[in-house]
Amino acid sequence: MAHANYTNRFGDKRIERRGEELSKRLFQSGRSCIQGLSFSRAEQKAFYRLLHNNKVSERKLVEELSHRCSASAEGKVVLAIQDTTEINLSSHYNRLNKNSGVGSLDKARTDQVGFKVHPSLVLDAFNGFPLGFSEIRLWERPINQPGKHERDYQCLPIQEKESYKWLETSQKTQLCLAKADAVVIIQDREGDIFEQFTHVPDEKTYLLIRSRFNRHLDSHGKLWDELAAAALSGTYTVFIGTDSHSKEAARQAEIEVRFVKASVKAPRRTPSASQTLYAVEAREVNSPAKEPVLWRLITNWPVENFDQARMMIEWYSCRWIIEEVFRLLKKEGFDIEGSEIESGWAIRKLCVLLLDTVLKILQMHMAYHLPEGYHPDIGICFDTSQQQCLEAMNKVAEGKTTALQNPFKPAELRWATWIIARNGGWKGYQSQQPPGMTTIWRGLQKFYNVYEGWNLLKDVGTR
Repeated sequence: MAHANYTNRFGDKRIERRGEELSKRLFQSGRSCIQGLSFSRAEQKAFYRLLHNNKVSERKLVEELSHRCSASAEGKVVLAIQDTTEINLSSHYNRLNKNSGVGSLDKARTDQVGFKVHPSLVLDAFNGFPLGFSEIRLWERPINQPGKHERDYQCLPIQEKESYKWLETSQKTQLCLAKADAVVIIQDREGDIFEQFTHVPDEKTYLLIRSRFNRHLDSHGKLWDELAAAALSGTYTVFIGTDSHSKEAARQAEIEVRFVKASVKAPRRTPSASQTLYAVEAREVNSPAKEPVLWRLITNWPVENFDQARMMIEWYSCRWIIEEVFRLLKKEGFDIEGSEIESGWAIRKLCVLLLDTVLKILQMHMAYHLPEGYHPDIGICFDTSQQQCLEAMNKVAEGKTTALQNPFKPAELRWATWIIARNGGWKGYQSQQPPGMTTIWRGLQKFYNVYEGWNLLKDVGTR
């Protein structure tokens, strides 16, 4: 996994080197504030100029990320998880340039401004390791945009709807991941758009989407009804942690699985033929929860037995990872919404750079969870000098007992993650829960503070 490489991207070697330096500095500092991550006033100005430079376009930054992702996914079966978040810049409403890539948000208030971000995060399908972003789409809504009723939204062609982001991102992902063995595009209910099933799948591209509509079938029935009436394929139990949104308590959940193959009719507005799809239902039973689990998933990946149905459920459950990316991008991490920059276009570029930074933290986090036999190299995130500093820090992080020794090899990324997490406040015992992304992010900030001092001491010692 390579770091950002902007060679020949912007037509100016000086700007390209500066872009690579800013990308590195975002990762090292653990912050999005340009003033806070710069070592001097001159460097601060240089980074501001970079983000405001028209040569450094948003699209070129995304293309560089996609290029790296394409190389990492070659020869693999991959999951491409899509979702949308909004970057709310309303707290800077009075100083933000309103004509610079920002617009109205979901809330009706006129002072609610920002932009939307819709990335496609790519994972290895068999171990969940993040490989990169195949596409990132950013856009702003017009200020004071008329409501859906006023625009006769339902009658608009799909290309003129905001929901076209799902189809467009799927098609760009398909091109980016052309060298992968197979691509499974995963989306939540908002992505349940019939046109995707007619335009996206090919011999190695599949869709896996949570069903939003009880669609009509050629058999004159409806999809959800057919699923509910299907024979029980099997059951399994899974631990579900506390849900901070619904306030549901943690529990062991018993899940019943059903699946069907069905010919789904096209909506009346769509001049398309029916599509043969597979539907999988995961239904929580005998549950004390107010909102038990109920997932209805539709896919063109063949589902003909319980194991294949379980695999679809497991793959869809990987959606939590992109939600962690959004969480770390915003207030629980880099706080992109608190950026001091006055131009929306510049903040959007910074957002792309930060997504690359969050990806590296995610890779560190996931490295700790991978099964035996797959150990990403430490060079993904740390160069030789940083590894030497980590080796010195490891001696301090390790305790005197065997239980508090770093159990991994220095060549592995998870060896570095263990040290970083210890600096982030994790106790380091194997009996504990693995470190979370926020712990790793905190530890990374502390590591680079130590690294700066370590480098300074090393430089003084060689004079």
